[in-house]
Amino acid sequence: METELQTACRLAREAGRLILKFYYTPGNHIEWKTPTEPVTYADKAANRFIVDSLRREFPDDGILAEESLDTDRRLSCDRVWVIDPLDGTKEYIKHNGEFSVMIGLAVNGVPVVGAVYQPTTDVLYYASQGHGAFVERDGETRRVTVSETTSPSEMCLVVSRSHKDAVVEEIRNQLGIQREIESGSVGLKVGRIVERDCDLYIHVSNKTRQWDACAPDIILREAGGVFSDLSGNPIIYNCPDSRNWNGLLASNGKIHRQIIDVTKSVIAST
Repeated sequence: METELQTACRLAREAGRLILKFYYTPGNHIEWKTPTEPVTYADKAANRFIVDSLRREFPDDGILAEESLDTDRRLSCDRVWVIDPLDGTKEYIKHNGEFSVMIGLAVNGVPVVGAVYQPTTDVLYYASQGHGAFVERDGETRRVTVSETTSPSEMCLVVSRSHKDAVVEEIRNQLGIQREIESGSVGLKVGRIVERDCDLYIHVSNKTRQWDACAPDIILREAGGVFSDLSGNPIIYNCPDSRNWNGLLASNGKIHRQIIDVTKSVIAST
């Protein structure tokens, strides 16, 4: 998968540079897909660039991309690229820099390649199956692994900056977690976990899609962590329905089952 990984990293960087042209231009050019779901010209331009590039380089592969019309063609493909061209659109609009380009490749439903790139900091996380996870920052590349923390009271929870959730707060209280850090973009949250700034991320709603998960999934796995739904099941990619109906749970894996049990208990009581 070396060619695929290099392609994912290169396209993520190039799409990031394209996004920054919009980001540093006055006006965000915002439209609304739903009353609560914005999309910008930057989302669409990055999506078009990544999809067109992948179709040229891997014409037999399927594609599932947030800003592209989804069709049944991908369901007949063993290999499917799963793309979020701008994860963290609300953070992009707020101009706080916490957004990323996420490109993943799933083979027979399993993520095998992932790249997450934060354009505003020029930080790239990437991984391929069986070869570890890495971060590139300030011209240096290093391998990343999750923390060894096993005590909830010593763990740090990374939470959404734009999506505060009372259920997640109660899960935190039940586990006895004392610290939390806010961040935009699922990919950047997982970045905090693989760099040991945080230890877990919990998303209890059914509003995320597979493009929110594919690239971060393989990066966390290769860093030694666990990425699952709220029942502990792995996310199966390239399903007919792209919604993650049973939420997302990303952790260093040390007490993943305990987190699941507490999460189920809190959800059942609400």
